[in-house]
Amino acid sequence: MTMPYGSWPSPLSAADVSASPPRIDGARFVGDEIWWGESVPSQGGRVTVRSSSGREILPEPWNARSRVHEYGGGAWTADAEGTLYFVNAADQRVHRMLRGGAPEPLTAPGAQFGGLTVQQGRLFAVREDLRGKEHWRGIAEIPTDGSAADDDSAAWVSHYGSGFYAHPSLSPDGTRLAYVQWTEQRMPWEHARVAVVHLESGSLTPVPCRAALQPEWLSDDELLYADDATGRWNLHLARIAEDTPPPAQTPPATTEPFLLADADTGGALWVLGTRWYAVLDDGRIVAVRTNGGDAVVLIDPAAGTERRLELPATAEVSIDDVSGSRVLISGAGAEVSRGLWFVDVDSDEVTAIRGGEPADPGWCPPARAVTFDGPHGAVHAFDYRPANPDATAPDGELPPYIVMVHGGPTSHVSGAASDAYAYWTSRGIGVLDVNYGGSTGYGRAYRKRLDGQWGVVDVDDVIAAAQGLAEAGVADPARIAIKGGSAGGWTVLSALVRGGAFAAGISRYGVADLRMLASDTHDFEKHYLNGLVGPLPEAEAVYIARSPLTHADRIDVPVLLLQGADDKVVPPSQSEAIRDALAARGVPHEYVLYPGEGHGFRRAETIVSSLQTELRFLGTTFGFEPRL
Repeated sequence: MTMPYGSWPSPLSAADVSASPPRIDGARFVGDEIWWGESVPSQGGRVTVRSSSGREILPEPWNARSRVHEYGGGAWTADAEGTLYFVNAADQRVHRMLRGGAPEPLTAPGAQFGGLTVQQGRLFAVREDLRGKEHWRGIAEIPTDGSAADDDSAAWVSHYGSGFYAHPSLSPDGTRLAYVQWTEQRMPWEHARVAVVHLESGSLTPVPCRAALQPEWLSDDELLYADDATGRWNLHLARIAEDTPPPAQTPPATTEPFLLADADTGGALWVLGTRWYAVLDDGRIVAVRTNGGDAVVLIDPAAGTERRLELPATAEVSIDDVSGSRVLISGAGAEVSRGLWFVDVDSDEVTAIRGGEPADPGWCPPARAVTFDGPHGAVHAFDYRPANPDATAPDGELPPYIVMVHGGPTSHVSGAASDAYAYWTSRGIGVLDVNYGGSTGYGRAYRKRLDGQWGVVDVDDVIAAAQGLAEAGVADPARIAIKGGSAGGWTVLSALVRGGAFAAGISRYGVADLRMLASDTHDFEKHYLNGLVGPLPEAEAVYIARSPLTHADRIDVPVLLLQGADDKVVPPSQSEAIRDALAARGVPHEYVLYPGEGHGFRRAETIVSSLQTELRFLGTTFGFEPRL
């Protein structure tokens, strides 16, 4: 049938999107089973743990979610015998649950934990205590017998302080613990180090590095880690000297590149527990390589060979666990839904454990990788064109488009198949997903374009992408909207202030006032704006000049504002300030506040409501009759 773009009938509803395969939250080999974490939107976004046997391991109302560093991660793990360890969302205490038993606490009320990992029968985690005037963090070893359930203050094993910690890794002989640490003045992708604590003496061996990630031991004195000293996150090798008891200074480790490639094995460390590579028992390495999209390679250092594994996953790939030649890999793919796969690197067996269903190319064709010329260099993006086997547009009509702006702003998109995007494209609305300057996945130089230029480079890049799409005759230049959340919402509002490129904007919990963000934000991002904009109070004039709220009188197109009522990262006051400024000038707008939602929407009813509200908003703005 012939119908205008935007009004095509689609079998994909907003409820279908809310019920689509969830993001996998870690996976483990547990005996003969595979366990994985996943969110349940229909239960308020609760994170449960499931088994390949069909059992739900973590029953309601228990919810495995960490708040460490605000963004959490690594909220559960398990040992080979089937004991589950998890951080309970309600109280942030670590709990143990034996097979067939009920959860019992291992840590005391008050502190919070994340990045849980069981190594050689010992349970390690990142511990964060925000109760005092000074906030303290470090690596903890948690007794698994419950002896710290009333007082876990003695559980520290690392030197600890007001900085941030991640990735604890125990040496094979159990005498040393490596971890990643960075100060509160820097973000981990700017500068983070690996340190090795000798557990008996307490002495530290520093490992010279730039922005380190994920230390893994090859032997008792050889440590592998990722670092972007070359401009890409590549694997490096550190040799650790023998322990020198205090007060003598333990000499720094000697380091050398281990595997170099023009791609990243690593990314922005927003959440704990992410793994970009793993070492097999025989010394081979399975690693993610990101250069726009993701590839997974099998590396044999002894033979000096590597080969790409043929996998459906090509985006957001995590190497979750290994056992023998078996690997658990989660992520998304260009032609499959988000999922978890079992991979045997010797037999090349690949089995979908959860999700990973093939996308119907008639409704969801693969995204096209595209590049546009921008004022700061090439701008990378992925183009999802309208597709519907049962509908065509009238001759000569160009489709409306949504330019998507990811958050972070150091996040990254990789052209994965997405029900959330097919919701738009199946109705005749194109989607352009932009990796603007500052995004990861293209090396340090691309990421550093945004240094001191947040609100400038990102805006220039999304405008260049929108204009390039229109100039190529792909999109209707009068019907291009821009949508983003958090830092992406900042870019949305900043682009609307600039004017000229976008006919509508959708901001989800977007930053509107930099000074308000600087004063309200949490510890993890307390100094983030120093690098993105400049330090306060010296750069206060820049903060004022860059903030969309300062220039809200320049916004002259319809705006939809969606906000979580419980958002601690970007409080509702930011969206409400923009709402009030638009209302004062009579600019068409909508503001929707979702009770119970924080920074990012997790509940099924919120996902459904927000998508339907966005579709109705664009239909009204762009003049088509949407089919919900």
